[in-house]
Amino acid sequence: MTTDTRSGGGRTTGRGIALAALRGLALALVALPGAVLCFVLSVVSIALIPIGVGIVTTPYVLRGVRAFANWRRVLAAEWGGVRIAPSYRPLPEDANPWGRTFGMLGDPATWRDLRWLPVDMTAGFVTALLPFALLVYPLEGLAIAAGLWRVLPDGYWYGFVRVTGQLSALGAGVLALALLFLAHFLTPRLLHGHFLLTRAVLGSDRGELTERVRVLTETRRDAVDTSAAELRRIERDLHDGAQARLVAMGMDLGTVEALLEKDPAKARALLTQARQSSAEALTELRELVRGIHPPVLAERGLGDAVRALALRLPVATEVDVELTGRAGAPVESAAYFAVSEVLTNAVKHSGADRIWIDVHHSEGFLRVTVTDNGRGGAVIGAGSGLTGVERRLGTFDGVLAVSSPAGGPTMVTMELPCALS
Repeated sequence: MTTDTRSGGGRTTGRGIALAALRGLALALVALPGAVLCFVLSVVSIALIPIGVGIVTTPYVLRGVRAFANWRRVLAAEWGGVRIAPSYRPLPEDANPWGRTFGMLGDPATWRDLRWLPVDMTAGFVTALLPFALLVYPLEGLAIAAGLWRVLPDGYWYGFVRVTGQLSALGAGVLALALLFLAHFLTPRLLHGHFLLTRAVLGSDRGELTERVRVLTETRRDAVDTSAAELRRIERDLHDGAQARLVAMGMDLGTVEALLEKDPAKARALLTQARQSSAEALTELRELVRGIHPPVLAERGLGDAVRALALRLPVATEVDVELTGRAGAPVESAAYFAVSEVLTNAVKHSGADRIWIDVHHSEGFLRVTVTDNGRGGAVIGAGSGLTGVERRLGTFDGVLAVSSPAGGPTMVTMELPCALS
């Protein structure tokens, strides 16, 4: 049984109190020199900008400050349940030292980091050390009550108790017990308070909003690009496929009209060819429509559409669907084509002989997991089909996670926020 140190509430136990105290001590011992070093290097580097040295050193120093701040953001989330969203402005990859230096100095998030460093080395150090001190200090009082008072200087103060003899030493022991009682409740909360202080200085009310706007801008641009590419594909497929067959069929019918009386046998042969062309054109149109929005998806929902995908694969595939309703049509379409792309990648590149697909909805999210027993090594990056999947999901605030160690297996998880009807 442990303490819920992240929320600052709930039941507390000895293990939870000790864990909070040790985490506070670790923060105090590691964060203080880190904050001092980052602050001193930042001040010196910025001061050297007028003579040119700081133009070269400042970007590296500020990157170190950001790494230190991001590390504290991670600890705040993992140890205190306090999320502090980073809101740094992106820098051009080809920026020169001058552009990087003044680009970073022009970012308000940089100055929040620099303001946070002196707070962290003072108030932050104290609030990090308090959980450990509140747990350890009572041990001294108990030791005094047990007889340590005899070797202490006369008039030694323990808290507000002046120890002059056995009776006052017992008073120090009572105070120590009271502090231990308070530590039982306050130690995790004090650590949580340290992280709240960090968020108050390091965080920004507009940080999450800024990040949200950036993500939406990128996903909107990706959605527009994807839509334009899809329209070009449809136009190309119509031009090269069904349209060409319909033109040829029209020419055949014109020839049939001219040969109907002169050469009925040849006219019948051309009619047969025209009928075949019309059937092939219809098949291509159906395939094209299926690529835009599969009829089975519209009629029977995502679960049956994924099952239909699995039936067409050349690899043995198991599908497990647990959906109590249907998501909105745009979300279903995004999930369907994302699954289709992931399955295509698995068949082409993984070398797998078995694939498992799990589709379920819980806690307001549609989650789809595709697992294969292939060779692994799948990554999200330039030129990867998974990049397109990530962009497609990002349009709907969805996320993509890939676990694919060398040698396999590969697990691709897609998550989309949505409600089921």
